[in-house]
Amino acid sequence: MSADRSIYLKNHQLLLQLMERVGIASLSKLSQRSGISELQLIRLQYGLMPKMPIEILLKLSQTLQVPVDKLLTLFCPEYLLPSNLKQEDDSASRDALRQEYQRLQQQLEQQRETIAREFQQASLQRLEPWLLQWPTAASVAQQNHQLPAVKLLPLMKPILDLLESWAVEAIASVGDKVPYDPRWHQLMEGSAEPGEMVKVRYVGYRQGEKLLYRAKVSPAKEVEETGD
Repeated sequence: MSADRSIYLKNHQLLLQLMERVGIASLSKLSQRSGISELQLIRLQYGLMPKMPIEILLKLSQTLQVPVDKLLTLFCPEYLLPSNLKQEDDSASRDALRQEYQRLQQQLEQQRETIAREFQQASLQRLEPWLLQWPTAASVAQQNHQLPAVKLLPLMKPILDLLESWAVEAIASVGDKVPYDPRWHQLMEGSAEPGEMVKVRYVGYRQGEKLLYRAKVSPAKEVEETGD
Protein backbone atom coordinates (compact mmCIF):
# COMPACT_ATOMS: atom_id res chain seq x y z
CA MET A 1 0.00 0.00 0.00
CA SER A 2 1.39 3.43 -0.95
CA ALA A 3 2.14 6.06 1.69
CA ASP A 4 -0.51 8.40 0.24
CA ARG A 5 -3.16 5.69 0.41
CA SER A 6 -2.23 4.89 3.99
CA ILE A 7 -2.53 8.56 4.98
CA TYR A 8 -5.89 8.81 3.22
CA LEU A 9 -7.36 5.77 4.98
CA LYS A 10 -6.16 6.95 8.41
CA ASN A 11 -7.50 10.47 7.95
CA HIS A 12 -10.74 9.19 6.38
CA GLN A 13 -11.53 7.09 9.45
CA LEU A 14 -10.55 9.95 11.75
CA LEU A 15 -12.82 12.36 9.89
CA LEU A 16 -15.74 9.92 10.06
CA GLN A 17 -15.29 9.65 13.83
CA LEU A 18 -15.37 13.43 14.26
CA MET A 19 -18.44 13.67 12.02
CA GLU A 20 -20.24 10.99 14.02
CA ARG A 21 -19.72 12.99 17.23
CA VAL A 22 -21.71 15.92 15.80
CA GLY A 23 -24.32 13.84 13.96
CA ILE A 24 -23.08 14.27 10.38
CA ALA A 25 -23.72 11.11 8.36
CA SER A 26 -21.72 11.67 5.17
CA LEU A 27 -19.04 13.79 3.56
CA SER A 28 -21.65 15.44 1.34
CA LYS A 29 -23.59 16.47 4.47
CA LEU A 30 -20.39 17.80 6.01
CA SER A 31 -19.75 19.79 2.83
CA GLN A 32 -23.26 21.27 2.91
CA ARG A 33 -23.20 22.14 6.60
CA SER A 34 -19.70 23.64 6.63
CA GLY A 35 -19.70 25.30 3.21
CA ILE A 36 -16.45 23.48 2.35
CA SER A 37 -16.22 21.85 -1.07
CA GLU A 38 -15.84 18.07 -1.23
CA LEU A 39 -12.57 18.61 -3.11
CA GLN A 40 -11.13 20.39 -0.07
CA LEU A 41 -12.33 17.54 2.16
CA ILE A 42 -10.48 15.09 -0.09
CA ARG A 43 -7.33 17.21 0.22
CA LEU A 44 -7.76 17.10 3.98
CA GLN A 45 -7.87 13.30 3.94
CA TYR A 46 -4.68 13.16 1.88
CA GLY A 47 -2.84 15.08 4.59
CA LEU A 48 -2.82 18.47 2.88
CA MET A 49 -4.42 20.42 5.73
CA PRO A 50 -1.36 22.70 6.24
CA LYS A 51 -1.79 23.94 2.66
CA MET A 52 -5.51 24.69 3.04
CA PRO A 53 -6.68 28.32 3.53
CA ILE A 54 -7.24 29.33 7.14
CA GLU A 55 -10.88 30.21 6.33
CA ILE A 56 -11.54 26.56 5.49
CA LEU A 57 -9.86 25.36 8.68
CA LEU A 58 -11.99 27.78 10.67
CA LYS A 59 -15.21 26.52 9.03
CA LEU A 60 -14.20 22.91 9.67
CA SER A 61 -13.33 23.72 13.27
CA GLN A 62 -16.73 25.32 13.88
CA THR A 63 -18.68 22.52 12.17
CA LEU A 64 -16.87 19.64 13.89
CA GLN A 65 -16.61 21.59 17.17
CA VAL A 66 -12.88 20.91 17.36
CA PRO A 67 -10.26 23.69 17.84
CA VAL A 68 -8.03 24.37 14.84
CA ASP A 69 -4.83 23.44 16.66
CA LYS A 70 -6.45 20.14 17.67
CA LEU A 71 -7.38 19.45 14.04
CA LEU A 72 -3.79 20.07 13.01
CA THR A 73 -2.57 17.71 15.72
CA LEU A 74 -4.97 14.98 14.57
CA PHE A 75 -4.59 15.23 10.80
CA CYS A 76 -0.95 16.23 10.42
CA PRO A 77 1.01 15.55 13.62
CA GLU A 78 4.26 15.68 11.67
CA TYR A 79 3.48 19.32 10.90
CA LEU A 80 3.07 20.22 14.55
CA LEU A 81 5.83 17.88 15.77
CA PRO A 82 8.63 18.46 13.25
CA SER A 83 12.11 17.10 13.34
CA ASN A 84 14.87 19.12 14.96
CA LEU A 85 16.01 20.33 11.56
CA LYS A 86 12.62 21.84 10.78
CA GLN A 87 11.53 22.81 14.27
CA GLU A 88 12.34 26.52 14.11
CA ASP A 89 10.66 27.13 10.74
CA ASP A 90 7.60 25.08 11.60
CA SER A 91 7.25 26.81 14.96
CA ALA A 92 7.08 30.14 13.16
CA SER A 93 4.46 28.71 10.80
CA ARG A 94 2.35 27.51 13.73
CA ASP A 95 2.57 30.90 15.40
CA ALA A 96 1.51 32.61 12.18
CA LEU A 97 -1.38 30.18 11.82
CA ARG A 98 -2.57 30.80 15.38
CA GLN A 99 -2.33 34.56 14.90
CA GLU A 100 -4.35 34.36 11.67
CA TYR A 101 -6.92 32.16 13.41
CA GLN A 102 -7.25 34.66 16.27
CA ARG A 103 -7.54 37.53 13.80
CA LEU A 104 -10.36 35.78 11.94
CA GLN A 105 -12.15 35.04 15.20
CA GLN A 106 -11.98 38.71 16.17
CA GLN A 107 -13.15 39.71 12.70
CA LEU A 108 -16.15 37.37 12.89
CA GLU A 109 -17.07 38.71 16.33
CA GLN A 110 -16.84 42.29 15.07
CA GLN A 111 -19.03 41.40 12.08
CA ARG A 112 -21.64 39.85 14.39
CA GLU A 113 -21.66 42.98 16.55
CA THR A 114 -21.96 45.22 13.49
CA ILE A 115 -24.86 43.19 12.08
CA ALA A 116 -26.62 43.25 15.45
CA ARG A 117 -26.24 47.04 15.72
CA GLU A 118 -27.47 47.57 12.16
CA PHE A 119 -30.45 45.31 12.81
CA GLN A 120 -31.33 47.18 16.00
CA GLN A 121 -30.97 50.55 14.30
CA ALA A 122 -33.16 49.56 11.36
CA SER A 123 -35.81 48.17 13.73
CA LEU A 124 -35.78 51.32 15.86
CA GLN A 125 -36.23 53.49 12.78
CA ARG A 126 -39.33 51.54 11.78
CA LEU A 127 -40.68 51.66 15.34
CA GLU A 128 -39.91 55.36 15.87
CA PRO A 129 -43.52 56.61 15.41
CA TRP A 130 -44.78 54.04 17.91
CA LEU A 131 -41.97 54.71 20.41
CA LEU A 132 -42.73 58.44 20.36
CA GLN A 133 -46.53 58.29 20.39
CA TRP A 134 -47.45 55.21 22.42
CA PRO A 135 -46.44 56.49 25.90
CA THR A 136 -48.57 59.62 25.41
CA ALA A 137 -51.51 57.61 24.10
CA ALA A 138 -51.24 55.17 27.02
CA SER A 139 -51.20 58.06 29.48
CA VAL A 140 -54.30 59.60 27.90
CA ALA A 141 -56.09 56.23 28.00
CA GLN A 142 -55.29 55.82 31.71
CA GLN A 143 -56.70 59.27 32.47
CA ASN A 144 -59.77 58.88 30.26
CA HIS A 145 -61.32 55.43 30.65
CA GLN A 146 -64.03 56.38 28.16
CA LEU A 147 -61.52 56.74 25.32
CA PRO A 148 -62.50 54.24 22.58
CA ALA A 149 -59.78 51.62 22.15
CA VAL A 150 -60.21 51.84 18.38
CA LYS A 151 -58.43 55.19 18.46
CA LEU A 152 -55.25 53.42 19.59
CA LEU A 153 -55.20 50.96 16.71
CA PRO A 154 -53.40 53.26 14.22
CA LEU A 155 -50.46 53.41 16.63
CA MET A 156 -49.84 49.71 16.02
CA LYS A 157 -49.07 50.29 12.33
CA PRO A 158 -45.26 50.67 12.79
CA ILE A 159 -45.13 47.27 14.50
CA LEU A 160 -47.22 45.69 11.76
CA ASP A 161 -44.99 47.31 9.13
CA LEU A 162 -41.91 45.91 10.86
CA LEU A 163 -43.38 42.40 10.88
CA GLU A 164 -44.26 42.78 7.20
CA SER A 165 -40.67 43.78 6.38
CA TRP A 166 -39.56 40.51 8.03
CA ALA A 167 -42.08 38.57 5.91
CA VAL A 168 -43.98 37.66 9.09
CA GLU A 169 -47.69 37.26 8.44
CA ALA A 170 -50.68 36.39 10.57
CA ILE A 171 -52.38 33.03 10.23
CA ALA A 172 -55.95 34.28 9.66
CA SER A 173 -57.66 36.90 11.84
CA VAL A 174 -59.54 36.64 15.12
CA GLY A 175 -63.08 35.46 14.43
CA ASP A 176 -62.32 33.98 11.00
CA LYS A 177 -63.84 30.60 10.20
CA VAL A 178 -61.32 28.51 8.30
CA PRO A 179 -60.77 24.84 7.39
CA TYR A 180 -58.83 23.13 10.16
CA ASP A 181 -55.19 22.46 9.26
CA PRO A 182 -53.08 20.96 12.08
CA ARG A 183 -49.94 22.41 10.47
CA TRP A 184 -51.10 25.95 11.27
CA HIS A 185 -53.85 25.52 13.88
CA GLN A 186 -53.94 24.36 17.51
CA LEU A 187 -57.25 23.23 18.98
CA MET A 188 -58.12 24.88 22.30
CA GLU A 189 -60.99 22.50 22.97
CA GLY A 190 -63.01 19.72 21.39
CA SER A 191 -61.85 17.90 18.29
CA ALA A 192 -61.80 18.49 14.55
CA GLU A 193 -60.74 16.62 11.46
CA PRO A 194 -58.57 18.32 8.84
CA GLY A 195 -60.81 20.36 6.58
CA GLU A 196 -63.60 20.86 9.13
CA MET A 197 -64.47 24.48 9.90
CA VAL A 198 -62.94 26.04 12.99
CA LYS A 199 -63.03 29.55 14.42
CA VAL A 200 -59.84 31.48 15.13
CA ARG A 201 -59.63 32.58 18.78
CA TYR A 202 -55.99 33.72 18.85
CA VAL A 203 -53.95 34.66 15.80
CA GLY A 204 -50.86 32.63 14.87
CA TYR A 205 -47.85 33.72 12.83
CA ARG A 206 -45.61 32.28 10.16
CA GLN A 207 -42.59 33.51 8.22
CA GLY A 208 -42.96 32.24 4.70
CA GLU A 209 -43.45 28.50 5.11
CA LYS A 210 -41.85 28.47 8.57
CA LEU A 211 -44.29 28.20 11.46
CA LEU A 212 -43.70 30.65 14.31
CA TYR A 213 -46.89 30.23 16.38
CA ARG A 214 -49.97 28.18 15.59
CA ALA A 215 -53.30 29.98 15.55
CA LYS A 216 -55.49 28.78 18.44
CA VAL A 217 -58.90 27.66 17.22
CA SER A 218 -62.13 26.05 18.37
CA PRO A 219 -64.53 23.87 16.36
CA ALA A 220 -67.00 26.20 14.66
CA LYS A 221 -70.02 24.13 15.74
CA GLU A 222 -69.08 24.26 19.43
CA VAL A 223 -68.52 28.02 19.21
CA GLU A 224 -71.97 28.51 17.68
CA GLU A 225 -73.59 26.35 20.37
CA THR A 226 -71.96 28.26 23.23
CA GLY A 227 -72.53 31.62 21.56
CA ASP A 228 -68.85 32.71 21.86
